Amino acid sequence: MSNTFSDLGINFTLHQRLAELEITIPTDIQQKTIPLILSENKDVVALAKTGTGKTAAFGLPLLQLIDSQNNNVQIVILAPTRELGQQIHSILVSFSSHCPEISIASVCGGIPIKPQIERLKGSTHIVVATPGRLVDLLNRNAIDLKNTSYLVLDEADEMVTALKTDLNLIIQEIPMNRRTLLFTATMPGTIKQLVQNYMNKNVVHIEADMETVGNQSIEHQFLVVEPIEKLDILLHFLSSKGGERGIIFCKTKAAVNKLARNLAINKFSSGAIHGSLSQPIRDRVMGQFREGHIDILVATDLAARGLDVREVSYVVNYHLPDTYETYVHRSGRTARAGAKGLSVTILQQEEVFEIPEFEEELGIVFNEIKKPDAQSTEENNTLLWAKIIFKTKPNRTISPEFREKIGTVFHHLTKEELIDKILAHKLAQTTNATPKEEAPTRKKKKKK
Repeated sequence: MSNTFSDLGINFTLHQRLAELEITIPTDIQQKTIPLILSENKDVVALAKTGTGKTAAFGLPLLQLIDSQNNNVQIVILAPTRELGQQIHSILVSFSSHCPEISIASVCGGIPIKPQIERLKGSTHIVVATPGRLVDLLNRNAIDLKNTSYLVLDEADEMVTALKTDLNLIIQEIPMNRRTLLFTATMPGTIKQLVQNYMNKNVVHIEADMETVGNQSIEHQFLVVEPIEKLDILLHFLSSKGGERGIIFCKTKAAVNKLARNLAINKFSSGAIHGSLSQPIRDRVMGQFREGHIDILVATDLAARGLDVREVSYVVNYHLPDTYETYVHRSGRTARAGAKGLSVTILQQEEVFEIPEFEEELGIVFNEIKKPDAQSTEENNTLLWAKIIFKTKPNRTISPEFREKIGTVFHHLTKEELIDKILAHKLAQTTNATPKEEAPTRKKKKKK
């Protein structure tokens, strides 16, 4: 395999920019894909886990193939979410910083369409879009795809529903002799059908990084808990990961909101995203997470689709996902770009039988870990309680007279004696406030 991007055929200008970004060694998917896109004329289906450098795998050769003298849209890249679309756009703009003649536009949903329409009136070589917004622009005659040479479907398995609705309309506007490049982390039957319907019969299939990223870079663990202790066990785990960034996946919006409130009460640096939140709120929370202002993101699967944040050290499955493909995408949020990662699943006893099924279907191994004992959990909860007190702002409405009366009660105690008494009082209290969580309804998993 080639050891440099120049060996793969990347030109000097792009190679120089990669060096500035300290990107020097191509990943497996890049080594297999870049020469194929540059030197052949076939459609490509690339199967690779998330976090393996897929954007550069198609982005670098396509940037090189742009005819800057032709002001028409030459490349269309479809992404499942606005967040991923913006990320792809940002990466391509960064790669092409030494190529000012190349024009790249992002036209994704969730934001006003009029500025995008105005943007497309100028020279545009590459369009990064979500399917629904691109169809909207086509319906308004605001974009012309008649000269498109390349169609890229990124994270295709995460936008199957959108593609079913919109892809026919998009394909009708793109020349038949286009090249289609499809990138996916899993290959469910819906994607296989898409390949048969929309891609050439001589399509080239590439499989990269499936073993090393799926099995070695991510450690898969599970632990079994009683419903009533589920939150306490999670808080204990999060306390052990202080300062590290992680994502907690829940199955429903209500569960995300409930868990986010509990994390906030316990003073964890966290935020939440789900489909019912407005796009500005989602953007703000994602920005805080990407920039390191918050450490923990609580999310539904839909809201986190296409999420790519480096230095996510762990993922927690607060609820076991319904499908094998969903587990792949959840766990793939960690171990980005070759880093190590941890995926922890919190189970109830009746769910344990499903672990061997996940192992067999995905070719991974789960290690069972023991939950912390009652004393350790209680100590952690007490420590969290102490932090809540420490971070509580003083009540300035209390009268000086009443404050003095309270002070008189404690005035003869030293700091150590006061701490001992407060701690003894806390530990003597019963903790029956944690509500019992219902076992999630299980659905039949989709086979690959």
